Amino acid sequence: MNERITFNPNQCGGRPCIRGMRIRVKDVLDLQAAKVPESEILEDYPYLEQDDIAACLEYAAAGFPTSPNTRIP
Repeated sequence: MNERITFNPNQCGGRPCIRGMRIRVKDVLDLQAAKVPESEILEDYPYLEQDDIAACLEYAAAGFPTSPNTRIP
């Protein structure tokens, strides 16, 4: 699993988040699905990095694994 994707049962209902922050992977993917440019996402969420967005896409491409022990190729 990409180290940027974290799981914490006490945060966001255990849903996958980015680097332990309270922003869910789904939130970033929803923004991208809405065709919000990456530059705008990074501007609106200054604590995010380009690699965080890439990690969300990798996570989605891997089929949304639900275990932190799942390896993403």
